[in-house]
Amino acid sequence: MLNTDLYAITAEEYSLGRSNIEVVEQMVEAGIKIIQYREKEKKKLYKYQECLKIREITRKAGVTFIVNDDIDLALAVKADGVHIGQEDLPIEQVRKLVGKEMIIGLSTHSPEQAQDAVRRGADYIGVGPIFATKTKKDVCDPVGLEYLDYVVKNIKLPFVAIGGIKEHNIAEVKKRGAKCICLVTEIVGAKDIGAKIAALRENIK
Repeated sequence: MLNTDLYAITAEEYSLGRSNIEVVEQMVEAGIKIIQYREKEKKKLYKYQECLKIREITRKAGVTFIVNDDIDLALAVKADGVHIGQEDLPIEQVRKLVGKEMIIGLSTHSPEQAQDAVRRGADYIGVGPIFATKTKKDVCDPVGLEYLDYVVKNIKLPFVAIGGIKEHNIAEVKKRGAKCICLVTEIVGAKDIGAKIAALRENIK
């Protein structure tokens, strides 16, 4: 499910005036295999219409499509999965709502939360924020590479490293054992998204 190198997340406010649709098209063209839709501030109808288009693009391209937080939206557009945080509905309740087929990702920030995610049936976990990040308003302090080391050694679930990862530090995250790495502003804020993704891949070789 996370058997890919880069995990991309939408963030229209950092996309240099481009729409999420344009950005997703460019990501898909550059060979991104997993895309999460994350828009906290938009009205639900707008998000629904956007996600329908993204679902169509990702389905055609065989790209995994994850919706952040909005379980009803994920179900409505038939997304492949939903990603939740520590303060969202408990995983067990989400599983009842989405069924067995849908992927559930959970953000974790500590060894306790990672162990808890395994016990409670998350399909994958987010590990971070590795470095300081300003992309999210309600983000916790960076957990650093130590937490990543812990997960690599002790947690069997697939995971994605996230938070403040850029072209200049992505190799370090890869070296520590992260197979799948998430970048937000570094990708959506690039003038040439295809070239940026190629450069990131070069760095993690």
